[in-house]
Amino acid sequence: MKQIASNMKDIPTQIKNPELVKRRRRQIVDAAVQLFIENGFHKTTTRQIAKAAGFSIGSLYEYVASKEDVLYLVCDAIHAEVERGVSEALKRTTRGREALAEVIREYFLVCHRMCDHILLIYQETQSLPPQWRRKVLENEINITGIFVKVLARLVETGNFPYINERSIELVAHNISVLGHMWTFRRWFLARHYSIEDYIELQTDFILGISTGR
Repeated sequence: MKQIASNMKDIPTQIKNPELVKRRRRQIVDAAVQLFIENGFHKTTTRQIAKAAGFSIGSLYEYVASKEDVLYLVCDAIHAEVERGVSEALKRTTRGREALAEVIREYFLVCHRMCDHILLIYQETQSLPPQWRRKVLENEINITGIFVKVLARLVETGNFPYINERSIELVAHNISVLGHMWTFRRWFLARHYSIEDYIELQTDFILGISTGR
């Protein structure tokens, strides 16, 4: 499976240890997400982000140069988590419907864990410089591409005879959007369904499309 390129290398850092950079930037991202949601991206300062992450302002600037860098890293964190979860799901099983069900489950669980991150990205992507917005959109397409490849493999092996090449991409986008729907509609859905209920019902719906039920 094609690896989704990490955006971390696009943001310069003074720190030479890549694992430390990854860990510290995740701390910064998680602290910033809550501030961006509570205060808005434009009203949040880098000093507030540093304080929430437990950094001095000088230490923060060793890992990022601006709020835009932080927002870009939020995107990267979501994409990396989706790729990791889906990759692990594919390692666990390669059998027909079960493989697709595992991929859907892992993807929806990532969307559940990162609800705030996903919501923030939809609200604030326009705050990124144009070249970075393009990369965010490219990674969104790459994530959908994971589902396309899983579906295409299952169609080729005869597991989903009711899906043709023309509809594979549309079903893949349906999976992607249904995961995000838990984020956008959780104010209602979470009152009526657990995440496990949601996964079961939506998986049945997607598999129904895939098998012509």
